[in-house]
Amino acid sequence: MTLHESMQFERPTTSADIAAGERSCPVCAREPREEFVPLLVLDEDIRQLIRANAPDTETFEAVCARCVRLFERAKDRILTDAALQKDGSRVLSTPLRLDANERFTGKGVTIAFLDSGFYPHVDLTTPNNRIVAYRNMTANDGDLSTLFQPDVASWHGMMTSVVAAGNGSLSNGFYRGIAPESDVVLVKLARTGRITEQNIEDGLEWILANAAKYNVKIVNISAGGDFEQSYLHDSLSQTVEECAKQGLTIVCAVGNAGHLPNHPVFPPASAPSCIAVGGLDDNNSINRARRGMYRSSYGPTLDGLQKPELIAPSIWVPAPILPNTPTAQQAALLDKLDKASDDELHEIIGRNKGVDGELDAAFDRPAHSIRQIIALKIRRENVISGNYKYVDGTSFAAPIVSSVIAQMLEANPNLTPQQIKRILISTAERLPHYEVDRQGWGVIDPRRAVEKALEFSE
Repeated sequence: MTLHESMQFERPTTSADIAAGERSCPVCAREPREEFVPLLVLDEDIRQLIRANAPDTETFEAVCARCVRLFERAKDRILTDAALQKDGSRVLSTPLRLDANERFTGKGVTIAFLDSGFYPHVDLTTPNNRIVAYRNMTANDGDLSTLFQPDVASWHGMMTSVVAAGNGSLSNGFYRGIAPESDVVLVKLARTGRITEQNIEDGLEWILANAAKYNVKIVNISAGGDFEQSYLHDSLSQTVEECAKQGLTIVCAVGNAGHLPNHPVFPPASAPSCIAVGGLDDNNSINRARRGMYRSSYGPTLDGLQKPELIAPSIWVPAPILPNTPTAQQAALLDKLDKASDDELHEIIGRNKGVDGELDAAFDRPAHSIRQIIALKIRRENVISGNYKYVDGTSFAAPIVSSVIAQMLEANPNLTPQQIKRILISTAERLPHYEVDRQGWGVIDPRRAVEKALEFSE
């Protein structure tokens, strides 16, 4: 996304400025660690991508080497697969925005997801099915058929699991998770979207009993309990502590109540041994100067614990649209109309009557008026393409952290939950101008975390 608001320079930033330490990089806003690279030595595609992600195309002539490497790695995928926005910028993927290490994909690591329901999205099942187990806790026999029902309870768990482990198959691999080769275990906790503390505890007990069978190392919980409690007297928190003792890393969404006066943190996120994840708003940008806080809950908890420990993107997160639903039909239609010529608009709307009432009502309007409606609806419905949309909430920050942990365990399978937490905290980057209570130790840094995992030893 373009970054016009983020930084202003009085004169062009040059390689000499950077070498002298007088300027930060105009694209990522980092202090330079290497020589700056003049734009003139880069090929035209790279120059265009860099300028599209910079605050002002006329005020700099050099960028840091880190940004050059990032865009060189991602150039082909961005140009061919990233959705194009009206301002000419591209919708960036989560791994690109966080500069994740593509060498590690979570291969050989299993993440369990506890949620209201799931759907076997193609980003998890092709070319190989990585759903190694499914359990419906509301049925004695596990009821496998509920996995294939695209109902209201399915979308949340489908999105959380794909945000972490999806391979982006419907975008040629671009809108993938950070751990696109990890295996997943899906545990359905409730018949509807309402999840109780007891539901979560039951799911964790099932994981404890089956972790060895399915090689589960990470448990992602994008749900919260019923009310604030001390972990000393809360059975769910005690179960989280037992999971950690048994070698399971528990990652919990901290909640979205940061706008409330008491911004409460409920179990299981309030348990000492879990990694509670709050929200970052990075504005779909790699520029650190544009980073701000999402309205996530924060502590201290009733026991005086710092929660969250980390923050990760909680808004502008690309996620799949639940197939075979009215939302999917609407997104596909908007995507088709957005790409069509003016002469084709009326014909396409006519062939898709009943999909979108606003477009049906606009059928007799001129093309330019229909274009305005399409653009408005794409923004309002957070549509990226016919298959993906933006989602927000700490429910989606937690699986991003889970996916980074999968990378870390691929890099170093011997890491304990305590060591993983220590590495993530030590490599996180605090946001300036925001309270420590809201962000914990700061923004997760996937690349540094994996590097630390590779070299880590007691």
